Amino acid sequence: RMLMYIMKLQDVIKVTALSRSTIYKLMSDGSFPRQVSLGYRSVGWVSTEIDEWIMECIEARDTAVAV
Repeated sequence: RMLMYIMKLQDVIKVTALSRSTIYKLMSDGSFPRQVSLGYRSVGWVSTEIDEWIMECIEARDTAVAV
């Protein structure tokens, strides 16, 4: 069982190597996990959803190479 926790934006940036603006653009396109409201002016991302998104990127790369 995977450990699930909330990641703040700086953690998401480090793990994905994406910029803040790219993360929000991908979210608006529906191709990146949505943030979770944590209260007044505080948001975070579910770690397992970020991990799944990274795995999907790797699988897409591997599928593209295999073709």
